[in-house]
Amino acid sequence: MDYDVIIIGAGPNGLAVGAYLSKAGQKVLVIEKTHEMGGGLATEEPSLGGFLFNTHSIYHMMTDWAPPYKDFAPEFEGQAPFAASRVKYIYPEPAVAAPFPDGKWLCLYRDVEKACASIAQFSKKDADTYREIRRKYKEYMDEFLGPATYVLPEAALDQLPKLEATALGKEISDFTPRSPKDIIDGLFENDQVKGLMLYLACHWGLEPEVEGVGYLVPLYLDRHVNHGLCVGGSHQVAGTLLRVIIDNKGDLLTATRIKRIIVENGAATGVEIEDGTVYKAKVVVSTIDPVQTFVNLVGEKNLKADFVETVKDYKWEKWSLLSMHLSLWDPPNFSAAAQTPELNKAFMYVFGIESEEDVMNHFNDIRANKFSRKPIIYSCFPSVHDSLQVQNNPGRHTGLMTEDSPYKLNGDANNWWNIKLKAERLETCLALVGKHAPNMTKDNLMWEYISSPLDVANKFADMVEGSYKQGSYHPLQMGYGRPNSECSQVKTPVKNLYLCGASCHSGGLVTFGPGYIGANVVAEDLGVKKWWSEPETVTNARKKGYF
Repeated sequence: MDYDVIIIGAGPNGLAVGAYLSKAGQKVLVIEKTHEMGGGLATEEPSLGGFLFNTHSIYHMMTDWAPPYKDFAPEFEGQAPFAASRVKYIYPEPAVAAPFPDGKWLCLYRDVEKACASIAQFSKKDADTYREIRRKYKEYMDEFLGPATYVLPEAALDQLPKLEATALGKEISDFTPRSPKDIIDGLFENDQVKGLMLYLACHWGLEPEVEGVGYLVPLYLDRHVNHGLCVGGSHQVAGTLLRVIIDNKGDLLTATRIKRIIVENGAATGVEIEDGTVYKAKVVVSTIDPVQTFVNLVGEKNLKADFVETVKDYKWEKWSLLSMHLSLWDPPNFSAAAQTPELNKAFMYVFGIESEEDVMNHFNDIRANKFSRKPIIYSCFPSVHDSLQVQNNPGRHTGLMTEDSPYKLNGDANNWWNIKLKAERLETCLALVGKHAPNMTKDNLMWEYISSPLDVANKFADMVEGSYKQGSYHPLQMGYGRPNSECSQVKTPVKNLYLCGASCHSGGLVTFGPGYIGANVVAEDLGVKKWWSEPETVTNARKKGYF
């Protein structure tokens, strides 16, 4: 059977491309290796029945920016005739809560004054600084950082003069050569405040002392009070995009392995799956990583040798995730909630930080392929905010404890097969939470499901070595260099083959940036009339000369 578009990979970006193009009248086929579409937008029941776990993505940080939320609003909001759809986000407060040994809690809220009041317990100066950077970083987001997430990247020599042509753009540009630690140390004075801010700036993929991607620090600090929880589980988003594709006569194949991308006369013409079936198409869109796409599926014989070497040099992340999903008899009851009840209602908790040095040691230990000597975990309890995630178990709860961890633990990823090792780490992390919530003991656990970095790599083949952002946020591997200069514009050296997964600009973390950009490029190349329009924020940034 022939198609207009074949999409490899049904993660967030693959589904976004499929939804945009199928709704534009293109005949679309989406092929997924696993048994379930959605990729990181996964909501599963791997333990006791009726406990929904968001086993990969849970903190969605661009819900107010990503174009699909607006473009597919009728489907997402369940408007007629899409009554079966349901995508709704909630934004629990505090957005971030971190306890310290002295009994104080540092809490960040969407309400900047409430956040400043919390920070003022530690330092009045830091509270004033935070108030200023919240205002300033929102300006950066509105002016450039947000819109840049959804447009093709430009080479640094082209982008830099455009940024530096405005005062605000120059401020943003000045962040780029700095490391996260340098930025945080230049802002705050209190060691506990610095510790939390540095962790929040880094835990989504930045190394504390690596220079060259400092512009992401304002973005991450802005987004930490803006991330949302999808009601009913993250897979609700995937399910709605799937329905868009199906409603527009698209086809879906799950549990299907691709043998090769068919290349004829230097152009991609379709794919062959493992059983020998061939599907032809005008274009092939890959949302998996460049190594699999080019080395494994296109084949080196169809590529220039220097391009193959560039692809093979692609860098994976320095750390992955150890995620401990919990079925609980009761929700955590934090001791400090006796005086401040809202502490039982925070979205993200960060446990284990006492100082900036703790954060530095944490990431240094991971780089040495070891467990952090003093664990730092971030955690949430989704059912406290969303009863649908335990709808068959009223009164019971779900919990998640996540620790940044090395893929090659103690030098060998196979160490993650050690069930005892994972169980002991669960007890260590549970004890850390239990210091602040005395009821969080093993007696409160009904069941647990532990996903290691090795499990991430085995489950998601394009998250090589557990790289949950599909590749390192290395300075030379961002923007125009992501994944390399020959593929960063979605088009690739193979005609009619496009690349637009998380290995491309603007990266991972369910921003929908790569998929949205890819849908635009493919639509333009196919001469497809777009039913969607450019976001107003992007248009405004163009008018100001940023793009």
